Amino acid sequence: MIVAGFGFRRAASEGALADAFERARDGRRVDRLAAPADKAAAPALRALARALDLPVEPVPADTLRAQATLTNGAASRAARGTGSVAEAAALAGAGPGARLAGPRAVSSDATATCAIAIGASS
Repeated sequence: MIVAGFGFRRAASEGALADAFERARDGRRVDRLAAPADKAAAPALRALARALDLPVEPVPADTLRAQATLTNGAASRAARGTGSVAEAAALAGAGPGARLAGPRAVSSDATATCAIAIGASS
């Protein structure tokens, strides 16, 4: 299972999410998207999910905080209790034993981030 996790500002567009996604996935096939539960139904993310024909997994806040991320952003740590929302969402979505393919990628307008996690069974 390969999961693309997202962190994004309220103002992020579908284009910004797609930009971060393309930068992070590096040609990999992705099975699903993941985002914090309170943002999983955001119109921009739902539009991207429809365009990619992929499901979105909402990740509870406590599950995000439990993930060990490569990035340790101060703003993310203060707001969400994790060093990277995108990395934490990807890891949580890919399940126990998942690993990050690399650190999060940032959209060109800096409103969205995406990280890829590879599940233990992939």
